[in-house]
Order: sequence, then C-alpha cells, then structure tokens
Amino acid sequence: MTDATPTPDDQHARVVVIGAGQAGLSVAYHLRRLGLRPGSDLIVLDRAPSTGGAWQYRWEALRLGSAHRVHDLPGMRAMGLRFDDADRSRPARDVVGEYYRRFEQHYDLQVRRPVTVTSVTRAGTGLCVTTRTPDGRVARITADVVVSAAGTWGTPFVPWYPERDTFRGRQIDTTEYRSASEFRGQDVVVVGGGTSAIGFLLELDGVARSTRWFTRRPVEWSDTAGLDLESAVAAVDEQDRAARAGETLPSIVSGTGVPVSRRIRAGIDRGILHAEPVFVGMEPDGVVTREGEHVHADAVIWATGFRADLRHLAPLRLRTAGGGVVVADGRSADEPRLFLAGYGPQASTIGANRAGRLIARQVMDALPVP
Repeated sequence: MTDATPTPDDQHARVVVIGAGQAGLSVAYHLRRLGLRPGSDLIVLDRAPSTGGAWQYRWEALRLGSAHRVHDLPGMRAMGLRFDDADRSRPARDVVGEYYRRFEQHYDLQVRRPVTVTSVTRAGTGLCVTTRTPDGRVARITADVVVSAAGTWGTPFVPWYPERDTFRGRQIDTTEYRSASEFRGQDVVVVGGGTSAIGFLLELDGVARSTRWFTRRPVEWSDTAGLDLESAVAAVDEQDRAARAGETLPSIVSGTGVPVSRRIRAGIDRGILHAEPVFVGMEPDGVVTREGEHVHADAVIWATGFRADLRHLAPLRLRTAGGGVVVADGRSADEPRLFLAGYGPQASTIGANRAGRLIARQVMDALPVP
C-alpha cells in the first residue's frame, strides 16, 4: 500500500497535533481547555510505543537532576504531581513515562500510538496528515490546522570528519547509548559538549579502560548547580532570532552553560571531565588530535546533539537556504495553517510550557468558524 492509496480510515479533525512529548502535550492540554474534544476535534499522534516522549528512550542510569530537569506539564500540579517531588533513585525514563501516562489519562487526551506521520501536504483549505502504523496500515487525516511537535530525538546529528568511515571500532550516537557496561575494558572517545556527553563520561569512569573527551568549543561551566536565569533567557532569545530568520537552530546549552552539580564537580576534580579541542581526523583504530597525537579508541560515542525533526514537513517546501524554517511565535511564516511547538525558543523545557498556551490560542484564532 502506498501513501497515494485511499483508505477507509481517512477522517477529518479540526486540529492534529504531531508528537506527545512535553510540547505536544502542553498544546493539547490548552486546546482541550479551549473547547476542542480529544479524539474528534483534536487528534494527537505519537510515533513512540509508550508515554514519556523522548525520555522513554534514555539510558537506564540517567536520573532526574539539575542537569537533566523536566518542567511540570500545565495542569500537573492540579493532579498533585510535581517532578521536583519525584523519586530520583528511579530511572528518569520510568518517572517521566509514568507521569506523562497519568497526565494523558487524567485529561483524556486519547493519544494515538504508535503512529508515524510520513508527510504533511496541502489539501484544499486545510492540510493532509498521512500516517503509517507498524503493520503498514496507511491513513489520512485532513485538518484545518496542524501542530508539529515532533521534537529532535529522531534526528541525532553526527558530524563528518576525515576518514570517519574507516574507523573499525563501534560508533554510536546518543540515542543508541544504553549502558556503560557495554564498554567495559575499552578505550572510549566521547564527542560533544552537552549534558549527555558529561553523563556518559561519568558513567564510564571505572568501567571503561580509558576515556577521552573532545568538544568543538570550550565547555562553559555554570557556577551554580541550577540553570542561570539570565543565561537561559539569552539562549532562548538566540533560538527565537534563528527561528525567525529560518536559520539552523543553535543548541540551548551553548548559551546557558552546564550547571556544576556536586557529581560534576567531583568529575572535574578527578580529571574525568577534561575537554580537549575536537580531533582533526579518524583512523581505523582511533582519532588524531590537532597536535598530531594518535588516540586509540575501541568506540566513539557521538553526543553531538540533534536537529529539529522536519522530515514529515518536506512536501510543504518550507526549508530556507539557511537550513531552517521561518517560525515566529510558533507559527510558520510560509504556511499559516502550520504551527511548530517545541521548535526554536520552545525547544527545551525552558520555553515549551509557556509556548503551549500561546500556540493553542493562536490555533483557535486560525480555525475556521464551524
């Protein structure tokens, strides 16, 4: 069956939300409060097999903390739930998955999963969302408005380096990391300057035979254990500027720095968290530094960030020469029936919840009178 084949599952909704992570659930919550009925007026689609957004894929050892913080969804506190009160001894993926499941059930959001959105196309006065389920079943939903909240987890970014393809060891990205035990007794190179890279290095300490850490730019350590508000605002402003200009979005951590928790401070003091300028090339059994040193590696972990997942929007031809999509206040400048939640200034927990209310109100204003 191809995407062009009509199916009996075709239906119409006033709004389709793509993605049930923090941004998608926030928008769906506010749309429900504004009068849309989940399951009919409002359809929420999620490609993941379970609740929790990208958190359900995180590695088992990851715990919630200052460097990996999840903000409460709107309406969670009314349920008596707060992430600040969550059990930090449990894997973060389990905690977030449980809280999001309870949230979806409490507000009866009727999320459909696992459903992959393969494309969004123009269809008369609306947009057509084509979906596929794991068993190959194709369906279409025409919508007056579409909110894409697909996030970034599905599109990890791995940069190219000379001779990268000749490396004979193991190469994985952040989405493929499961446990430090997989690298026991190995020489491991970790690439990337964010919290995931730092977490991997700390977990590999005492498990791997050796670790070397390489970053494209110097790591900016924050003096406080929590996120600095002024830096966070500046980082969000830079994301907003890039989104409005249609440029590739910068990372949030490049503008905020990394909060230094006690665990991170201990890693710095022990020399585990010592970043070196990124290498200039790769060889079959390692990497070559700028100084010409050969660093042996059995494995390379690319914790080099993500790009916004816009693949399903390709038929709309919204990408600019700068590599992004022009988005202002969550709305596409070139397709007014499309909103992007969790994009640009909303791409982290810093802005996702606030943006949910803003986007929901704009969506309601954009809907045709029934």
